[in-house]
Amino acid sequence: MRAADILPDHLNEATLNGVTIRKGTVGAFLANARVWLDPLTPANKRTAAENDIVDALPALRALGLFDLLEVRDPGLRALVDSH
Repeated sequence: MRAADILPDHLNEATLNGVTIRKGTVGAFLANARVWLDPLTPANKRTAAENDIVDALPALRALGLFDLLEVRDPGLRALVDSH
């Protein structure tokens, strides 16, 4: 299966289990996780990344991401598990 089979190019979002999932949600989560994990990230940017991570969790859970993949970093895993 290819990405276009899940969400065709002309669509930017889909609804799964009552949750709207935007195209790019998984990529944004990965980018925000990198920012959040970087010890050189300024506090305000780390907080913004954390807020974006938390906001994306319902969509990521609707996708089943954490049913298949485990977050390896203990701090990030705790953040994900606590929301």
